[in-house]
Amino acid sequence: MTSTTSSDADVRPVGFRSDRGPILIALMLSTSLVALDSTIIATAVPSVVDSLGGFTSFPWLFSIYLLAQAVSVPIYGRFADLYGRKPIIFLGIGLFLLGSILCGFAWSMPALIAFRAVQGLGAGAVQPIAMTIAGDIYTVAERARVQGYLASVWAISAVVGPTLGGVFSEWISWRWIFFVNIPFCLLAGWLLARNLKEKVERTPHVIDVRGALLLTVGCALLILGLLEGGEAWAWNSLPSLVVLIVGPLMLIGFVLVERTAAEPILPLWVLRRRLLAATSATTFLVGAVLLGLTSYVPTYVQTALGTGPLTAGFALATLTLGWPIAASLSGRLYLRIGFRNTALIGSVLVVAGAALTATLGLGSSVWQVGLYCFVVGLGMGLVASPSLIAAQSSVGWTDRGVVTGTNMFARSVGSAVGVALFGAIANASLGGSDNPTAQAMSTAAHQVFLVGAVLTVLMGLAVAFIPKRIDAPA
Repeated sequence: MTSTTSSDADVRPVGFRSDRGPILIALMLSTSLVALDSTIIATAVPSVVDSLGGFTSFPWLFSIYLLAQAVSVPIYGRFADLYGRKPIIFLGIGLFLLGSILCGFAWSMPALIAFRAVQGLGAGAVQPIAMTIAGDIYTVAERARVQGYLASVWAISAVVGPTLGGVFSEWISWRWIFFVNIPFCLLAGWLLARNLKEKVERTPHVIDVRGALLLTVGCALLILGLLEGGEAWAWNSLPSLVVLIVGPLMLIGFVLVERTAAEPILPLWVLRRRLLAATSATTFLVGAVLLGLTSYVPTYVQTALGTGPLTAGFALATLTLGWPIAASLSGRLYLRIGFRNTALIGSVLVVAGAALTATLGLGSSVWQVGLYCFVVGLGMGLVASPSLIAAQSSVGWTDRGVVTGTNMFARSVGSAVGVALFGAIANASLGGSDNPTAQAMSTAAHQVFLVGAVLTVLMGLAVAFIPKRIDAPA
């Protein structure tokens, strides 16, 4: 047990000036590391390639980061339950700091890709453990407002990240997109060390090495196959077949091992409970839908509507602006009508917004795109936050890390599936053309958005399986 857990009966201020304000700031700073790094490098790619070469390898800067982050999340979540949150988030911040410094001094594209993997391993601890700490120190009534604070970091990063990356690349050096992380890491670590008080009962634990290895390698192969299929190799090629067959086989082996493990790295009850299965499925589809919009809205706006990058960024930014607004307000709803009903309302908004994006064409305006994305963002805020909080609220401190980690992992896998699915749809529509016409891009985007709308309906069905009543842990 830990002293950081807050009782639901407590009514205390939430915000920067409250007694937990320094911890909230530290969690936001920690989250900003992951959020900024997801967007800041995109505009710096040309400068990086000019400096280091390796144009054909640069997609790995994104893939290896996502891969390392995704496969490590469930393991960090379980370790946080066994050994406490502080050592795990400090490990994550330390790895992210080390990776950032190494990336800034990278001398070649292979070196930069390897150091991005170190960053990804750090990010795999930072994001879920920050969410877990928020679940520890804030009550159910308070968590929605806190989720709004944390979601706002992503909204700000979506706007600031690409701009900052462009400024560093053009006026200073692309290396500063990594060096800028150093003060954030140090400040976040200092605030957590100074303000987060945690007392964990030290007992001997049996580390589930076999389970951790099978889960990590199996997930790595599966996600790698989804990310690189149709890109680095053809779907029906030998590398693709190997990773997409061996990966699932290792995950089957993982399930068999976990059934007899003394302290499983991912307890199988996490997959069997209706609430946790439904919220993980919901989050999986959230990741897939978001990938489709964030990947193809800017391209559609620039190519089909003939605008510049800044205008395209505005159209997408409305999605990330709607999310924290709805997330911060969701608490008032779920305290009155429950988690499931709140998420169902959000699902209706997401389905409506996604269906509207499927109507976009050559004659559409940027304002339409922005409005439709804003509706999707509002809906996502009412789906994602209540789903996560419902999952966290159903377990005690000793299981909250693995539950949060599983939820975050489901979203990462959903994003990888989205990469494969939407990429295949777009490539099939464009016929492999490197310079598509406005009409061709409009048609491809329409098909992507249409499939995205179908996925939002499936997301709504997953939400419907969330139980009406959620019992608090004993």
